[in-house]
Amino acid sequence: MSGRPSPTIPTVVADDEAPALDELLFLLKEFPEIDIVGTARNGLEAVERIEELEPDLVFIDVQMPGLDGLGVIQKLQADNAPLPAFVLCTAYEQYALEAFRIEALDYLVKPVDRERLALTVDRVKRTMLEPDPVPAAASAPAVVTSRKLLVRSGGRNLIVDASEMIFATIEDGLITVVTTHVEGQTNYKTIEELQTSLDPGLFWRAHRSFLVNINRIREVIPWFKSSYQLRMDDKKGSVVPVSRVQTKRLRELFRL
Repeated sequence: MSGRPSPTIPTVVADDEAPALDELLFLLKEFPEIDIVGTARNGLEAVERIEELEPDLVFIDVQMPGLDGLGVIQKLQADNAPLPAFVLCTAYEQYALEAFRIEALDYLVKPVDRERLALTVDRVKRTMLEPDPVPAAASAPAVVTSRKLLVRSGGRNLIVDASEMIFATIEDGLITVVTTHVEGQTNYKTIEELQTSLDPGLFWRAHRSFLVNINRIREVIPWFKSSYQLRMDDKKGSVVPVSRVQTKRLRELFRL
C-alpha cells in the first residue's frame, strides 16, 4: 500500500449568502479530492481570491450583488489571468445555457443536492485528475491520430502538419492554434476533441485551456506557490500556465 498522498484540486468557493456558502463547504468536505484553499462573499473578493490563490476550480454563485459570477469570469479574462474551471451555482435553471456558453464544467441549482454534487465532483475528477492517455502498446490496435490540421487564417483554409502545432488555446468557445508558421482557428469545438485527435505522446493538456506540444516547450519558468509556466517555441515566445494538478506531470516530463 502506497503512502503517497492522492492528488487534490485547489478550490475556491464564492457565494454572498452565508448559509448557502456554509452548506456547500460542508458538503464538499465529503470529497477528499477537493481542497478548499479560499472563500469569497462577493464578486470583487472572488476576483482577488482567484488571482491571489490561482485555484484550479471555482464554485461560484451566479447572482451576487455588484459583480456577479459571470462578471467575475469576464474580469479575470480582462486581467489576462489564467482561468480556473468554473462550476456555476444558481437558483435559476435558465443559467444552464450560459454555463455551457462559457464552457463551465457544470452548474448546480440551489439548494445544492448531495447526489447532484457528487456527479459534479466526478466530472471534475475525470477532467482534472485522470492521467493523460498513453500511446497504445505495439501489440494493441493502432490509435488513429490526425497528421494534418486545418487552420483558418486570413480568410484562407490552411493545412499544416499536426507536429507543427506549438500549442492550442480556447477562449469564448473558439480554439486558436499556434503553429511554426501560422496562427488561426480550427473547426474543433473543444480542447478535449482536439486532444483526442492528436498523438497522446506528443501533446499534453498543461492547463484546462491549453494543449501544448511537449517538443515545442522552450523554457520551464518557476512561478508563484511552487507553480510553473511554460515559454513556448513560437515567434512571440508565448507563456502558457501549468495548472497545479498538472505540476506532477511536468516534473515527470523534465525530471524537475
